[in-house]
Amino acid sequence: MRPRVLVAADPRLPRDAPAGTAAVVVGGGIAGMSAAVVLAERGVEVTLLEAADTLGGRLGAWPHTLPDGTEQVVEHGFHAFFRHYYTWRAILRRADPALSFLRPVGGYPVLSRHWPPEDLTGLPGAPPLNLLALFARSPSLGLGDLTRSDRGLAAQLLAYDPERTPAAFDDVPAAEFLRELGMSDRAQAMLFEAFARSFFARPGDLSAAELIAMFHYYFLGNPEGIGFDAPDTDHRTAIWEPLAAHLEKHGGEIRTGSHVRTITPVDGHFWQVEIDAAPSVRTRHLVLATDPGALKALLAASPDAAPAAPLLARKAAAIAVAPPFAVTRLWLDRDVAPERPTFSAVSREPTLDSITVYSRLERPSAEWAARTGGSVVELHSYACDAPDADTATARMRAELAALWPETTAAQVVHLQQRMEATAPTWPPGSAGTRPRVSGEARGIRVAGDHVDTPFLTGLMERAAVTGVLAANDVLAEVGAGPEEIRGIPQRGLLAGLRRRR
Repeated sequence: MRPRVLVAADPRLPRDAPAGTAAVVVGGGIAGMSAAVVLAERGVEVTLLEAADTLGGRLGAWPHTLPDGTEQVVEHGFHAFFRHYYTWRAILRRADPALSFLRPVGGYPVLSRHWPPEDLTGLPGAPPLNLLALFARSPSLGLGDLTRSDRGLAAQLLAYDPERTPAAFDDVPAAEFLRELGMSDRAQAMLFEAFARSFFARPGDLSAAELIAMFHYYFLGNPEGIGFDAPDTDHRTAIWEPLAAHLEKHGGEIRTGSHVRTITPVDGHFWQVEIDAAPSVRTRHLVLATDPGALKALLAASPDAAPAAPLLARKAAAIAVAPPFAVTRLWLDRDVAPERPTFSAVSREPTLDSITVYSRLERPSAEWAARTGGSVVELHSYACDAPDADTATARMRAELAALWPETTAAQVVHLQQRMEATAPTWPPGSAGTRPRVSGEARGIRVAGDHVDTPFLTGLMERAAVTGVLAANDVLAEVGAGPEEIRGIPQRGLLAGLRRRR
């Protein structure tokens, strides 16, 4: 199984946009930077507006001073750079052609205080061998799961189809699908529920169609297998500073601290972009690459945009934002046990969803740990119901102690915690309601991991793909050729068979 070319370059068309073509990109995260980089490389005069003082969105990073005076760069939380993120990796190669800053993380264990760990890595990359290998190797799956499971529903995991799957399963909660699947409670907890939580939703609040799609995207249809890498230093140093330099080298302008207040249509199919405490800008080509809540707020604050873009305005108003996610980074006075993995998913804890030992992941944290004898551990709750960050931290620490008892006596030298609701969610019944990249408002393209795409992607890769698609739409309008996009096979092995539902 090999990656597919989903959008082919067209050598018959000019590579570069006509002189004088200009675009404004709102949002400096993965989607916005991907759009801006491609456009600037093609000769478009790009202005990138980012509301925060730093680039990156949910992959952003900023300096943080520890009590001992050490400055470290911290992030919103651990992100796995899966090897089938072909578009995002192509953008990252602009900063580092060899991707030398990425290192294998190791295994992908799922932890539980009820059952032994389950490692999902090291399986074949092609179906049905990967599924058969999972059954053969997994301690959570046995002959009983094969005989008890609803084979018609189980076959849907191998039968993803971009049209049929949403039609049959979008209105079904993932939790209901998993119950009807009939596998043991252990198999559900260790193999599916922890996976579902990675998409910022509890299984009861996630569409079964999205669960099936993501199971195909990350596991059954993934040519690279379920393995991933992570930067060996902080995101600002490895990603955002080099990408910003690349963009500026190609004539792009980056304005951080530039919150866009409203957008207004003006004569000649232009858009007026009003910025807090800064002069407005006017553009014929506008890319909105914000997080879902910010897009919703921007369109709500721009009543003059609705008559010119009624479909986009309606879809923006209906956007669902995921529950808050909480991230707590702990600087501890001692190391965790040597056998602890660098990254672990966590199942069946009320709050804690993942653990990352940053002092075994990135150089700055490793240097601090080596100097002090401590460790740096990050705790993440993907769909957090705690009332505030302090409560989330207390709950996650208690759950960590139950899983890793050696952390009970560890003293917290310092902590950094965040809790925010900026991620998308995919609830039952939401298919077809999300904004698309283009075609819903003249002159406006929408990008981000909350945006509907014409082919299957997920998380960071969805953000990068929508950014490149937005750039391609601008290029198409001015007569230039598209940027190539590659991806995984878009249908499951059994997609041609009649579905059971």
